[in-house]
Amino acid sequence: MDSEKAVDILKQALLIEKKGKAFYRQVASTAHHPDVKQFFETMAEEEVRHIEILSDQFKAYHENGQFASLNYKNDAGELAVDKVLTRDLVEAMQAADFEAAAVSAAVAMEKNAIKLYGSRAAEADDPEEKALYEWLTRWEKSHLSFLAEVESELTQKVWFDQNFWPF
Repeated sequence: MDSEKAVDILKQALLIEKKGKAFYRQVASTAHHPDVKQFFETMAEEEVRHIEILSDQFKAYHENGQFASLNYKNDAGELAVDKVLTRDLVEAMQAADFEAAAVSAAVAMEKNAIKLYGSRAAEADDPEEKALYEWLTRWEKSHLSFLAEVESELTQKVWFDQNFWPF
């Protein structure tokens, strides 16, 4: 394994997760509707969890030259954000342009994370490194799926409200 590349990817991953946390916290802090606030706070907390795991792996790799053996609970897909998706959430986001725009920005962020994590998982020789990035890829794909669903609903609602139908 290329040590420099492994460290570089860990640094990029930590930066992605920290940016995501800061972004979600900022959106939550400006949200007026409680469901919207809770949604973005939950997304931020999931990023905190990823930061903790990546930080632990960075420390282990720095100290031992290898990734730590962690038991990645296969919980990607059992997202806390799934519990806050309600009709009220979609309605509240549609009414607030900033939160709707934030969902679109979050979709782009999640796609970038999936690309980085997926490519590193495919390249990794270390089974622990591969497990880390496969786990993160599953999480980010779950985030993306959820956010894309919200974005689609928001788009459909705007189109419907504006009579934007070609037929």
